[in-house]
Amino acid sequence: MHIRDLGVDRLSVHRTPRHIYAQIVAADGSATRVAAATVEKDVRSECGSATSNCDAARVVGRLIAQRAKAVGVERVAFDRGGFAYHGRVKALADAARENGLKF
Repeated sequence: MHIRDLGVDRLSVHRTPRHIYAQIVAADGSATRVAAATVEKDVRSECGSATSNCDAARVVGRLIAQRAKAVGVERVAFDRGGFAYHGRVKALADAARENGLKF
């Protein structure tokens, strides 16, 4: 079964050595509903120059959950993009759950 077959929006995560990115993609894959990343000025001002740690990932997770609620998204499928579920990816997922996103 492919993640698109679930019929829910998808929270996709991508990380690089310096940054972490999250976006919520529509169920059919046609559009990005909301996005957040450590490259944004708001996120960098909150977490300082350290954009490659778990604290920065938590900020992105909280922000993506807030933006998702603002557009009416409450339930998503988590797509870790092949990255191991630990460290920054886990911190982002935990923060998104704590702020009301269900997956």
